[in-house]
Amino acid sequence: MRHGISGRKLGMTGPHRRSMFANMAASLIKHEQVKTTLPRAKELRPIVEKLITLGKRGGLHARRQALAYLYEPLVVDKLFAAIQERYATRQGGYTRILKAGFRHGDAAPMAVIELVERDPAAKMFGQPEKVAAPAEADAA
Repeated sequence: MRHGISGRKLGMTGPHRRSMFANMAASLIKHEQVKTTLPRAKELRPIVEKLITLGKRGGLHARRQALAYLYEPLVVDKLFAAIQERYATRQGGYTRILKAGFRHGDAAPMAVIELVERDPAAKMFGQPEKVAAPAEADAA
């Protein structure tokens, strides 16, 4: 019987699943929006909600708990600064899942999971600015 077993296996081992969700949670906090399959988005939602609750709680112990899951100090700093302030008065429901059609290759249902009240400028957080290539007319 399947009593007390929660969560989807998603066709991978437990350590692989944990690593994947840690990376996806870090990306979601960093960029505030991630496109993935619908089952993965549904499994990622409670993980990110708990991490944001840790950020709201503050304190050294909560920060260390978040670091133990995320492994990225810059993401944890953002979680305990900007995101903590943004959701200070909100009592849960920090993420939203939007269905985004089907993937072309295997027709898997796709979804976009994003933070509610997200900052559109955070999409390129931590990435270097793209420099325009010099025009070919200048080289001639």
